[in-house]
Amino acid sequence: MLRSLHIRNYILIDSLDIKFPEGLVIITGQTGAGKSILLGALGLLAGDKAEPSMISGGAETCVVEGEFETQEGLRTVRRVLYSSGRSRSFIDDCPVQLQELSAVCSQLFDIHSQHNSLLLTDKQFQLSLLDSFAADAPLLQECRDAWKELGECRRSLEEAKERLRKNKAEFDYNQAQWQELNAASLRFDELPALEEEQKALANAGQIRESLGAALERFRPRGQEGVSESLRDARKQLEHASRYMPGLAPLCERIESARIELEDVFAEAEDAAERMDFSDARLETVEQRLSLLYKLLSKHSCSSVEELIEVRDRYGASVSGSEELEEQCAELEIRLGQLQKGYDDCASRLGAERRSAAPQLAAEITAQLRYLELDRAVFEVGLHEAAPGASGKDAVSFGFSADGREVSDVAKCASGGELSRIMLSLKAVMARFQGMPTLIFDEIDSGVSGSVADKMGSLICRMGETMQVVAITHLPQVAAKGSAHFVVSKQFDAESGRSFSGIRKVEGEERTQEIARLLSGASITPEALANARALLNDN
Repeated sequence: MLRSLHIRNYILIDSLDIKFPEGLVIITGQTGAGKSILLGALGLLAGDKAEPSMISGGAETCVVEGEFETQEGLRTVRRVLYSSGRSRSFIDDCPVQLQELSAVCSQLFDIHSQHNSLLLTDKQFQLSLLDSFAADAPLLQECRDAWKELGECRRSLEEAKERLRKNKAEFDYNQAQWQELNAASLRFDELPALEEEQKALANAGQIRESLGAALERFRPRGQEGVSESLRDARKQLEHASRYMPGLAPLCERIESARIELEDVFAEAEDAAERMDFSDARLETVEQRLSLLYKLLSKHSCSSVEELIEVRDRYGASVSGSEELEEQCAELEIRLGQLQKGYDDCASRLGAERRSAAPQLAAEITAQLRYLELDRAVFEVGLHEAAPGASGKDAVSFGFSADGREVSDVAKCASGGELSRIMLSLKAVMARFQGMPTLIFDEIDSGVSGSVADKMGSLICRMGETMQVVAITHLPQVAAKGSAHFVVSKQFDAESGRSFSGIRKVEGEERTQEIARLLSGASITPEALANARALLNDN
């Protein structure tokens, strides 16, 4: 329930702090006094659009705050408007997005304005009302979940089919590229070795000549070679070191140099023997290099490693078509299973709705006849609709004031009849949805006399199990409240501005207000007597 409302700098309200009791709360006031302003402030908490013009003149900010008592404890919701045009929302002093504030407040209170009869044309509202009455929330959620999963599977299948279509359109090209690269038998680090070998083969004559000259210098024909000369030199130094020990290390160094030179000579000789200087090998190497250079250029790669990556991507694309075909087949099976599950759920949901529809119609009809539409008939029709999150059903409300030809309720009911229909519907919704606070803005418009009295009684009964705030002009309704507040407007001559305020009235002051509703600006003794009678009857 709404425990208190705090408003600062909202249009004509400079400052307002008001506490609300349980039960039926009545709000009355002169036309133009500011009752709609009060509703507008509550609308801001419900997520209505904020405008800088809502901020009182001269103020920089506007604050609307409501305190609600819930089963979980006290909750505070607040919205702050700034002259810049932006706003901020808070729940229990924590900043939240406006959508979250609106969602939370929709569970705390519901405002029925004078124009809410338009809901009678809203098919979603009608379906929601029937679902509330049928108490099918678990099954409805199951249907929504099934529809969501079905949609996700359908989208996945469409995406997989589109990828498969593109793959097939490019299959021949991708396969040709993969086959060419795969046939090349690419190997990592192949290119540098081939380039080195090609360079050697292309300069075979010079290499042969240089190697031969080097080997000739090391071991000339018919002459003592370098190794033999160094060996003789070492022997001579060994002989001299007998008399000059300091020369002994030189002997070791000469021997070490001789061994190293022998090793160099052996490797050079081995290289000369191993070198294949055939023209056939040169042609083979150059053909391989030509192929690699062509592939590198064609695929804009700088190394064989990158070419291998390109080859693998084409290979994955070619094999990916088979995987996509398998994926599509699996999704088709899954889609069929989900469709069957959704159809079953929607069928069970429809059955519950068809069972509840005549009971809801009977309840609304009984309410309308209580409200002196003695021959009224209200019907709840259920029709097949396009599949959706809420199943495969559409609801239509039919109405006849005289019990004969039943037509669409929004097209055949008068203003007074619409008020009574909407009150009856709201009473049912409040009972089955457990709405904590229900706010009526002149739902009794278009009715008077005994009908108004019975509407007041119906609203009063609703107030026995929940908090109901009723803004009304009818004394028959106003007299039934457990608490009565009056909205008034006052002019401040010093500032030249008008201000709206609200105060609780009791005792004789409440009697005066009921009498004003009965007789207008001039309160007569008869009106006062009538007001006392109305209050005493309640």
